[in-house]
Amino acid sequence: MTPLDRVRIYAMSHPEVEERLSHGEPTWFVRDKRAFAMFADHHHNDRVAVWCAAPEGFQVASVESAPDQFFRPPYVAAKGWVGMYLDASPDWDSVSDIVDQAYQTVSTRLSKRG
Repeated sequence: MTPLDRVRIYAMSHPEVEERLSHGEPTWFVRDKRAFAMFADHHHNDRVAVWCAAPEGFQVASVESAPDQFFRPPYVAAKGWVGMYLDASPDWDSVSDIVDQAYQTVSTRLSKRG
């Protein structure tokens, strides 16, 4: 199974999720409104990764504790998103957890808006 296949399974396991291309990459949206995860196949560098929305403080803690695994993705880092490299034998349970957390982060924000 490819990294994209795995991320797709994790993202699509949630209700009200749609996949479509954004900036040329597979991206997953909650209720057709807000992205919560984006696959990055050599997007802006030579690595394969996933970029995910994250709760406050998660990005900084992750990048500081494991910079070989996590990074601040372009464009969305200022919104607290975190990137996770997928081309260096990632812990797939952790990837699943981060995608789940991204979905929860965005769907909660959408629920608060009404």
